[in-house]
Amino acid sequence: MGGEGPTRPAPLACRVRRFHNETLMSTLPSSPTDAPPPAGTSTRRQALVAGAGLLGASVAVGAATGGSAGAGKDTHPHAHGPSTPSRARRRLPVVFLPHGGGPWPFVETGIGSPREQDEMAAYLRSLSALPHESPQAILVISAHWEEPVPTVTTSAAPPMVYDYYGFPPASYEITWPAPGSPAVAARVRALLEGAGIAAGADPARGFDHGAFVPLKLAYPAADVPTVQLSLKRGLDPAEHLAIGRALAPLRDEGVFIVGSGMTYHNLRAFGPAATPVAAAFDAWLRENASQPQAERDRRLTAWATAPAARQAHPREEHLLPLMVAAGAAGDDRATIPYQGTIFGLQLSAYHFGV
Repeated sequence: MGGEGPTRPAPLACRVRRFHNETLMSTLPSSPTDAPPPAGTSTRRQALVAGAGLLGASVAVGAATGGSAGAGKDTHPHAHGPSTPSRARRRLPVVFLPHGGGPWPFVETGIGSPREQDEMAAYLRSLSALPHESPQAILVISAHWEEPVPTVTTSAAPPMVYDYYGFPPASYEITWPAPGSPAVAARVRALLEGAGIAAGADPARGFDHGAFVPLKLAYPAADVPTVQLSLKRGLDPAEHLAIGRALAPLRDEGVFIVGSGMTYHNLRAFGPAATPVAAAFDAWLRENASQPQAERDRRLTAWATAPAARQAHPREEHLLPLMVAAGAAGDDRATIPYQGTIFGLQLSAYHFGV
């Protein structure tokens, strides 16, 4: 849509309205490349799962002793360079990013112009260089999963969740076989419950497109253990800021926290008429998300009073991952590394603690 909307055929507009169907959660069979290996052999993913188990033990030790898990030592296969036990681990940043539409850019979707897609993909590919050291794990909060309480994936080998429809068959063959980490998931639950926030676990849940699309671009080797965390139904912004605050210690334990959503998400209004709406809300968000912590939290809690807020987000699930990221950021101020568009509609990304 955007500047190209008038020339696009009607079927594309229908697909744009459909691609984020929030209720369809169909987990399809894995692609042939994920078939079990012959007896007596092991896959690279199995090796990474084993590495994730070692990571979990490191996280548990770090939490029990009051220190950072694996402080000063990169224990995961993704780590680059030799271990340096004398080096203290530095706090990792927190990110809120736009994940785009459906299975792009791995399948031609027609969602956004080639230039818009290239710019967003280039930004997402750059994310792996953001942490100053290789993360021991990733915790991703996607707009596409809601539960009665914040819930974590606990599978050691999470499946794919193809939570979109109406796209070419190749859209349902995309893989991103990153290992999970049951121990990191347990640490997430412990932190939440320690803050008085009830938490759940889901051993069957896998990675939805809010997780696997940006992370497949950022980490194509799928070699970092990854845990996904749901939103909490009700979508209360203050509750999600509190969830982020509870999870902040993970940043000192080698966990890269990633919120995945969109700063504009109104599927009934993708087109030129929405350009001023997206611009007004995005400008408000850029100004207020970069405030000092107390003021930032106050303003984000009242996000629905912002200019064009409910036009930009009739339902706020795509904005709430930003609240979790901002809560985990603590007193780190936001930077805005990406300001792009899709269908000509303004989008932005936020980094904290860079």
